[in-house]
Amino acid sequence: MPRRRAASTPPAHRAPSHRPAEAVTSLPPRPLRRVLFRQHWRDLVFLHWPADPFRVAGLLPPGTVPDLHQGRTYVGLVFFRMENLAFGRLPPVPYLGSFGEVNVRLYSRDALGRRGVVFRSLDCDRLLPVLTARAGFGLPYQWSRISTGWFDNRLLYTTARRTADHPGARAWLDVEDSPVTPGPLEEFLTCRWGLHERIRGRTYYLPNAHPAWTFRACTLLDWEDALIPAAGLPKPQGEPVSVLYAPGLPVRFGTPVRLPTS
Repeated sequence: MPRRRAASTPPAHRAPSHRPAEAVTSLPPRPLRRVLFRQHWRDLVFLHWPADPFRVAGLLPPGTVPDLHQGRTYVGLVFFRMENLAFGRLPPVPYLGSFGEVNVRLYSRDALGRRGVVFRSLDCDRLLPVLTARAGFGLPYQWSRISTGWFDNRLLYTTARRTADHPGARAWLDVEDSPVTPGPLEEFLTCRWGLHERIRGRTYYLPNAHPAWTFRACTLLDWEDALIPAAGLPKPQGEPVSVLYAPGLPVRFGTPVRLPTS
């Protein structure tokens, strides 16, 4: 009688002896031992769609697997303004330390159970931060044109890369003053205390810390995206399953930690 194969999970980069995933918490689960750099994120817009875990697994760095919420994983398109970038205890970098950013991100977990994000692309409208982040952390930054504008209570983000094909994205939102309480899915997507990346043949975890998120009620009026397919995933079909607006918060990043399984 032929042997029946066991049901499989997304196989790419599966690491042995995984610990259970850490709980999703609104505050960092551990303190930063040392602050490598600081920054302030403002006017964040999060758009999310479901993604195929098997396809996502092939896009993650070795030593990580897709992080799942109720059996599903997601791809995020995130727009925001970064301000007051500073290193260690130094004062913020003038001019070059403030810029627009749009990123495509996936959700990961490592063998120690730490939940993180994996950036498939990060579009930025300052060239020097693009070159620095690529060289220092292996992050896939792209030099782009990004514009941000408020029109009464409506927020518009647009971006286009400075490449021949000019892939870009746009988000147009109506933002209200009333606060909203995030649900379990929104907490899963935004309570992330580090990122996973690979550089020079090794996967690392870069921890971060910030206050608890505050969100405001918002309505997505219109959107366009060519960045998710440019990042190796299918073009989103239909409206996002989660739309969030956050006014912003200060963020600190610690020193990179090498994954033991990489």
